[in-house]
Amino acid sequence: MADPKGFLTTERKTPTRRPVDVRIKDWREVYEEQPFAELQKQAGRCMDCGIPFCHQECPLGNLIPEWNDLIWRGERREAIDRLHATNNFPEFTGRLCPAPCESACVVAINAEAVTIKQVELRTIEEAFGAGLVVPLPPDRLTGKTVAVVGSGPAGLAAAQQLTRAGHTVAVYERADRVGGLLRYGIPEFKMEKAIVDRRIAQMEGEGTRFRAGVNVGVDITGDELRNRYDAVVLAMGATNWRDLPIPGRENKGIFQAMEYLPWGNKQALDELTAEPAINAHGKHVVILGGGDTGADCLGTAIRQGAASVTQLEIMPRPTQERPTSQPWPTYPMIYRVSSAHEEAGERIYAVSTEEFIGDGVGNLQALKLVETEFANGKFQKVAGSEREIPADLVLLAMGFLGPEKSELISQLEVALDERGNVKRDEKYATSEEGIFVCGDAGRGQSLIVWAIAEGRSAAAAVDEFLAGETGLPAPILPTAKSLTV
Repeated sequence: MADPKGFLTTERKTPTRRPVDVRIKDWREVYEEQPFAELQKQAGRCMDCGIPFCHQECPLGNLIPEWNDLIWRGERREAIDRLHATNNFPEFTGRLCPAPCESACVVAINAEAVTIKQVELRTIEEAFGAGLVVPLPPDRLTGKTVAVVGSGPAGLAAAQQLTRAGHTVAVYERADRVGGLLRYGIPEFKMEKAIVDRRIAQMEGEGTRFRAGVNVGVDITGDELRNRYDAVVLAMGATNWRDLPIPGRENKGIFQAMEYLPWGNKQALDELTAEPAINAHGKHVVILGGGDTGADCLGTAIRQGAASVTQLEIMPRPTQERPTSQPWPTYPMIYRVSSAHEEAGERIYAVSTEEFIGDGVGNLQALKLVETEFANGKFQKVAGSEREIPADLVLLAMGFLGPEKSELISQLEVALDERGNVKRDEKYATSEEGIFVCGDAGRGQSLIVWAIAEGRSAAAAVDEFLAGETGLPAPILPTAKSLTV
């Protein structure tokens, strides 16, 4: 184990965030680097418990006690080998995963959890810095070809695993650059895009081919895809966003979060020759939705110079302590403050938007709200609580309803389940032979750690389909057809 008394003698400490007045003036990541010696002490808090519940809550099955111990001992090469054994992209999960493993940490029964997420992130960053992350091309090619549709975390994980198994893999992405939501959905201040680029470079060195700017189903048909490749993996995510069809929806100034965030990233990366098409500068911004996507919109609007930002949530404000109904080791719904919430803006809970109020000529100028309370299994309005707040830019961050019902779905004739996701069996196979699905497209909107885990599992299933057997490691996940968010 790591430091035998570490969990008793060392307090939890996470990296320091850069000062608010400094970081809102740029788009760089918000965290300062934690000294490695300090990180080692944090890794030393791991108890190496008899039953590591952190494993149970990690879909990837990360070997957390092992690489905590190795980092504490300073054995960085061995630590990254253990980490890469279960996770293709720890630099993504170390920045973006909400860390359900930490909620299940045994230390967290009566103290603060081990900083598992930070140890993971620093392990991969140390490895990149030491030149330990290199292409791992296969020893031989199988002669089989695979198309992966979508270059988010699920598609990238499936592609890397299948390439390393010796198959020739092409990843199709309809955006002009590869990365899916990692590139145009996640703001630069949460993960700089150079982080994505260096991993793509490794995958290209291994032999994975990328086809950006290709809208599969339009630029290449489903039939052409099936005729050209021995197997197809659908990993196009759950991009069918939830709308809010209430009075005034037709007013100008109301956008989906995923219509807005890509413009912020393009602005951050100096990819624009003019002002962003959707710009919060000088506007009263209201964000509908209190989750991570809403926080991403908040941080982006602040950096664009919004006049004010308000984030609305229909649920009541969570408690700061773990609810008794969500005991350890479950992931609790508690009050959390992201880096963006520290910077500016107001969070309003237990309200519902009744109407988008226009100025009479088609432009948004305010929202009509009503307070809510949850009773008898549903939200109810609080009589007499109606009010208006100014808004000339509204961003809808209320989640997604499965994959888009695109031309590709129709062309491939794959069956959908009752939730609108692509239906699959326990081997990630769809209703059409040779076509597989993983990630949010089959599971529904979920976490990045689930996307990578499903990409790895689907890759093993595809490899078995093509070769008759597989040696690819894969997480032990619940039956794919029964997965729920």
